[in-house]
Amino acid sequence: MNKIEHIGIAVNSLETSNLLFEKLLGIPPYKSEEVASEGVKTSFFLSGSNKIELLEATSPDSPIAKFLEKKGEGIHHIAFDVTDITAEIARLKAEGFTVLNETPKKGADNKLVAFLHPKGTNGVLVELCQEITISEL
Repeated sequence: MNKIEHIGIAVNSLETSNLLFEKLLGIPPYKSEEVASEGVKTSFFLSGSNKIELLEATSPDSPIAKFLEKKGEGIHHIAFDVTDITAEIARLKAEGFTVLNETPKKGADNKLVAFLHPKGTNGVLVELCQEITISEL
């Protein structure tokens, strides 16, 4: 793993939370997008080299909606940048981690993503992120 790619925060309202984080960080989000396959709308903030992803559910059965119902707003996941997501998934499986999606899928912010089950990572949902290149489109 190369570095922390971003921290994901589940929110009830992107509109409200975007305003809050704009005040907090002194900058607007640099990107907003919907990931229909995950039932989520996202906004990204970049402060120095640090990224924050805000996540709002777009359907009541989405993972973010379930998280919000159970835990309320707050940190949802920590994402790590990886060079080769397929190799990293294999390495982590060999180390005994439970991978929630063994085949990387397209996520927000031009990334391939995979998640590790929080039961094996001290209750923290871990996301692996690899930048999508033209050959992977």
